[in-house]
Amino acid sequence: MSLANKNIVVIGGTTGMGLSAALSLTRQGAKVVVTGRNLDSCKIAEQKLAGNGIVISLDATMPGSAQEAIDVCELNWGPLHGLYHVAGGSGRRFGDGPLDELTLEGWETTFDLNLTALMLSNQAAVRAFLKHQQGGAILNMGSVLGFSPSPKYFATHAYAAAKSAVVGFSKSLAAYYAKDNIRVNVLAPGLVETPMAQRAARDEQIQRFIKTKQPLDGGRIGHPHDLDGAVCFLLSDLSAFVTGQVLSVDGGWCLSEGQF
Repeated sequence: MSLANKNIVVIGGTTGMGLSAALSLTRQGAKVVVTGRNLDSCKIAEQKLAGNGIVISLDATMPGSAQEAIDVCELNWGPLHGLYHVAGGSGRRFGDGPLDELTLEGWETTFDLNLTALMLSNQAAVRAFLKHQQGGAILNMGSVLGFSPSPKYFATHAYAAAKSAVVGFSKSLAAYYAKDNIRVNVLAPGLVETPMAQRAARDEQIQRFIKTKQPLDGGRIGHPHDLDGAVCFLLSDLSAFVTGQVLSVDGGWCLSEGQF
């Protein structure tokens, strides 16, 4: 699955699923620019990429940040070929939760983190693709919670709404820009062990639930590298005839009832 000569920007690529994907993309021959907000995480990512990519400290929710990353990519390597938007986060500490407890700050912050930032990066990528008239691929991070709710342990309604909107937004882009050979797809993971998922990863009750909710491979929480194959496929020419699709990489989440 060669990605040789592909220039790819990973928004939110300094930890977890984004960093794992960035490393996998470089192993397949791609040149990557990865962004992240935390300076310490950026330094660690830079060490792990070991000269095979460029790391920039940027806030994905700020207008112009994705464009800056794309400019760096094009200045160093040439036209952008792919964008992987991973950046997002839980709004739980800001007040996301069940609707009767949801705060306006929780709602707005969750949408800024998971939808507005994604819109900004996708917009910058589409403009770059149109400028160079070579097409390109966008892969957006969704979640199974956007269409397969799990109310006992994962009742964050703003997050579910934002991730559901990622699907609608991506499909709409895919339909409109297909004529320009711009592909837009969504990756929807189940519960994966990342910095954002520490609440669930450290809860014994939730882990017992996940053993039956994600029953593949003995029943377990996902690992960031579980998504890497799908990422490389959807950003490579092997998926040149694929657009507007939502691929769940969830260990069986969407098929399983899960036992309490």
